[in-house]
Amino acid sequence: MLAAAQRLRRREDFAATIRNGRRAGRGALVVHFLQSTVEPAPADQPSARAGFVVSDAVLDGSGGTGEASDDAVQPARAGFVVSKAVGNAVVRNLVKRRLRHLVRPHLADLPPAAMIVVRALPPSATASYEDLGRDLESALAAARRPRSREGRR
Repeated sequence: MLAAAQRLRRREDFAATIRNGRRAGRGALVVHFLQSTVEPAPADQPSARAGFVVSDAVLDGSGGTGEASDDAVQPARAGFVVSKAVGNAVVRNLVKRRLRHLVRPHLADLPPAAMIVVRALPPSATASYEDLGRDLESALAAARRPRSREGRR
């Protein structure tokens, strides 16, 4: 199980990650990765003494009020999307449990306040644990890789 601080729960967080993040699909999964936006702090901000401000969409240490605590930077967070196309409730919950277990060690490697959304495709219902792990590692690495200057050909 992921700690509460490591889970995406708000619709806005899912939407921002899917809309603005990098996407990579591998096998039975699609991973959306959004790195935090860290910008210089204006002098009148409460977190100016730390030297940076993380936008409210990324940093929300007060339980949804939009006011961040002075020195708390959120850890990387993950969310999961498993639609009815994957299977019935039992199959969807099995896939979610497997994905949560597979994502947990990767969260420590992500930058602070990064967000990932893992979307399970219908083949994930029949994929083995090892296949899901391989697909997740590959998709996460591809989503984190910087874009090349050359466009697709």
